[in-house]
Amino acid sequence: MRTILFIIRKETLQVLRDRIMLVQIFVPPVLQLLILAQAMTFEVKHTDLALVDLDRSPASERLVERFTASGRFEVAVWTPSGDVADEALLTREASAVLRIPEGFERDLRRGQPPAVQLVLNAEDGAAAGVRQAYAAQILAAFTQAEAAGPIGASMRAATDARPGVAIQTRTLYNPEGAYLAYMAIGLLASLVTLVGILLTSQNIAREKEIGTLEQLNVTPITKRQFIVGKLAPFWVLGLIELTVGLLVIRLVFGIPFAGPVALVYLGAGVYLFAALGLGLLISTAVQTQQQAQFLTFFVLVTFFFLGGIFTPVQSMPGWAQTVAEFNPIKHFAALLRAVLIKGGGFGDVVGGIGAMAAFAVVVLTLALLRYRKTAA
Repeated sequence: MRTILFIIRKETLQVLRDRIMLVQIFVPPVLQLLILAQAMTFEVKHTDLALVDLDRSPASERLVERFTASGRFEVAVWTPSGDVADEALLTREASAVLRIPEGFERDLRRGQPPAVQLVLNAEDGAAAGVRQAYAAQILAAFTQAEAAGPIGASMRAATDARPGVAIQTRTLYNPEGAYLAYMAIGLLASLVTLVGILLTSQNIAREKEIGTLEQLNVTPITKRQFIVGKLAPFWVLGLIELTVGLLVIRLVFGIPFAGPVALVYLGAGVYLFAALGLGLLISTAVQTQQQAQFLTFFVLVTFFFLGGIFTPVQSMPGWAQTVAEFNPIKHFAALLRAVLIKGGGFGDVVGGIGAMAAFAVVVLTLALLRYRKTAA
């Protein structure tokens, strides 16, 4: 243990003396969290609308007001011609076309569902789906308001004779539908990963470049002592990085934490063993810091996009979902969201913690075996 403490002291001093590394650890991750959490969102805040109102009734005007009052739609093109509206969609002057047919108000009074048409530019399928969901919410709210409004009596008289199914919807955990908390917490997982993997792989590659690794190899230090001493400071730095990120999420973004933060640190502590072990394994396969950067970049991109940080795992193909189960980032991001957004407890995340622990054991064992083969 005394030998390990000497190695930890040496690594800590080396990190503290390296101002570039200190800046790399704290400044870029915090800036990325502040900027990307607000820029990377599936929320569509503005949609230019081409309106074709063939009914020109008070009811159709109220529907248009509903769309514009939502703040998500703005009528950019008013035209009675469907061809002009389609042209606006083609030239990107509008992102959606709303067609209100003739007889819209008459159908409402009779209790018949009006045939409103919404044409969407689906070049970006995700954005089109979000716009469709927004429009469906507006139409549902409009129908409810009309039923309670001036033409409500005729609507109820027409529909009372026909049985129907009433659907009541509740949105849990994120009733406002905001993406900030979801993306910020996902980015926090990626930043902790970046610190754990990139700095570990670069640090040991740097030792190889300057020759100090060979000097350590001829000392009586065992391989286990060397690995523990090397990884311990970065494990602590990872938890410090997590703390800074949590403070930004809570104090700057104002996102409340629904679950116990201690459980987040427990999961992060286990996850960092997996991330550091992967960084150590990468360092055994390279000889220079530049090689470490390239290989780490390839690994991180693959892990991030298969980890459910930016896109839900459930929307991936079946084979990708299977691969994602072996991805520790997927389990760490799910743990953070389950605890901080949903208020989950230990029983809700114990499976993810177990998966991260298993991955850590595998990569640390492989790194230890690989280091024995390459060390002098």
